[in-house]
Amino acid sequence: MSEVAQSTSKISKPKWLRVKLPTGENYKNVREIVSEHKLHTICESGNCPNMGECWGAGTATFMILGNICTRSCGFCNVLTGKPLDVDPFEPLRVAKSVKLMKVKHCVITSVDRDDIKDGGSVIWAQTVNKVRELSPTTTMETLIPDFAGNWENLQRIIDVAPEIVSHNLETVRRLTKEVRIQAKYDRSLEVLYRLKKGGMRTKSGVMLGLGETDQEIIETMEDLRSVKVDVLTLGQYLQPTKKHLPVYEFVKPELFKKYKDLGLEMGFRFVESGPLVRSSYHAEKHLF
Repeated sequence: MSEVAQSTSKISKPKWLRVKLPTGENYKNVREIVSEHKLHTICESGNCPNMGECWGAGTATFMILGNICTRSCGFCNVLTGKPLDVDPFEPLRVAKSVKLMKVKHCVITSVDRDDIKDGGSVIWAQTVNKVRELSPTTTMETLIPDFAGNWENLQRIIDVAPEIVSHNLETVRRLTKEVRIQAKYDRSLEVLYRLKKGGMRTKSGVMLGLGETDQEIIETMEDLRSVKVDVLTLGQYLQPTKKHLPVYEFVKPELFKKYKDLGLEMGFRFVESGPLVRSSYHAEKHLF
């Protein structure tokens, strides 16, 4: 039997999950830059509900190392399969786009690249360095994978020292095996522990609405604080397609508010908590 709880009937999206359609000149400009430079964004690949707002503000979350992931997480809309070869010119393309967009705070993420020895960490480091070279005043958040527990690869991220390093736990311990099929709950906690030990400002995100209990959410928050995570994001899981895990429930805004207050009491420096919150939503706020 599936560990992820199944709702007994189809549930409709509540009114607090409605988003505005993408419009405006800034949105158009960002789309043109992304297209012209053959960039991948998690905004598009992840079907993010905030794309219109963020692109309209002239910001985007760049996704490096291609748009095909070696993992098959039950929640994620990014393609799964055999990735193309790593593109050595990608760091420069991303850096040029950051400069063109005049981005003050840049968020970069990637697919998992379990198919290559360095896990993509070399391209990661080169991208951070190239952005700094072309846009020295731009700050960065890197939303990284777990590099399959290869700590030498993780060290490459620590060595280039982005202003914020994020790694998402995504869900509670009980549901990890089905939600993040090739990932491990404790390995992700160790990633965050090693990042903090390396002097990084750390961040992690959790999705709600997959059938987790209130106590499991609180325990997950406590686990993240035990490795001294600085910033926590909590958002509603939305099913990308019928092939993905179903939504068990739509968590009410007042419950997100409760978790925010509790997180701040626990000692998180910042808690972004709400139905439409995603990892990189309002990321510039987390530069405390």
